Amino acid sequence: MIERAIPYGRQHITDEDIQAVVETLCSDYLTQGPKITEFEKVFAEYVGVRYAVAVNNATAGLHLAASSLGVKPGDKVIVTPMTFAASANCVRYCGGEVVFCDIDKDTYLMDAVKLRQLLAENPKGTFKGIIPVDFAGYPQNLEEMRGIADEYGLWILEDACHAPGGYFMDSKGDKQFCGNGKYADIGVFSFHPVKHIATGEGGMVTTNDEELYKKLSLYRTHGITKDPTSLHENHGGWYYEMQQLGFNYRMTDFQAALGVSQLKRANEGLMRRQEIAHRYYEAFQAVEGINTPKVLGNVYHAFHLYIIQVEDRLGLYNHLRENKVYAQVHYVPVHMQPYYQQLGCKKKDCPVAEKYYEHCLSLPMFPTLTEEEQEYVIDRVLEFVRK
Repeated sequence: MIERAIPYGRQHITDEDIQAVVETLCSDYLTQGPKITEFEKVFAEYVGVRYAVAVNNATAGLHLAASSLGVKPGDKVIVTPMTFAASANCVRYCGGEVVFCDIDKDTYLMDAVKLRQLLAENPKGTFKGIIPVDFAGYPQNLEEMRGIADEYGLWILEDACHAPGGYFMDSKGDKQFCGNGKYADIGVFSFHPVKHIATGEGGMVTTNDEELYKKLSLYRTHGITKDPTSLHENHGGWYYEMQQLGFNYRMTDFQAALGVSQLKRANEGLMRRQEIAHRYYEAFQAVEGINTPKVLGNVYHAFHLYIIQVEDRLGLYNHLRENKVYAQVHYVPVHMQPYYQQLGCKKKDCPVAEKYYEHCLSLPMFPTLTEEEQEYVIDRVLEFVRK
């Protein structure tokens, strides 16, 4: 029997992480200081993008992104239903309307075929943008999405919260890292404790577009600037202007210090996730009654989540909890939530996502999961499925 419960995700905090935070707590800046700039710089280099803007959480990042892209009341934006609610809510925060596009049955990502069909069924100009999600760490092929978006005059906001370090190979054979801004206008990442990089709460918004970067930076801090080149007037060194209605979505310096430290071993964590995923696959791929994740095409799956599908999901969920394994369900499709039902969404709007939801279960997946713990999880799953 295991000594402690096994969650589906867990942060990994080292002595180096703690020291980095302590040093910042003892410095002159707790917020709006040099660690923010450092974290933005090293993260931008990590994903291969020109600009990165640190924020207090990914939901704030999504809101900033939607605001910077100009979403306004009445604008229709296409979103995948298989995601956390924030991916869609950011459109509603701006007064926009969310239209859901069903997922691919194998990748669980927004289905490009269904997206084309949805767009073809409506007059051009009906929609303003697309929000695909690199769900579970599986990179969406954004080259394909970009082609569709350009045909219909749409922007792309990539929700890459599950996938720092993930990438797909484009038609030229080049690696396209999630959030690198090559095909999406803006990308958003999360640093929640269960994610690849943990800062407690926190997020990052990335783009290659200088104008979008300026908007993101302005909106993050109340819409206020002290940049002498941007001021309408200048009364002296103290002078600032509120030029837009912005928000307080700033990250603290001690969170950024933790992020910088965590980022140093991000690739090590990715490799460990690959090992864990491979071990699950080897244990389950030939077992009747268990569907394992598929990785199709030339992609590098970041494996934030390892999701299996079984017939009796509730039974397995309860069995694992009785044995101190806290598996989780990702997610209840957003269009099935009461709030979106009140806005006109209906069950059966996205049948593939709904069928997936009936059977999905996320097993423990985090770099410090030990081989003994993983073997215990595997054994508990098999004893239930084979009973």
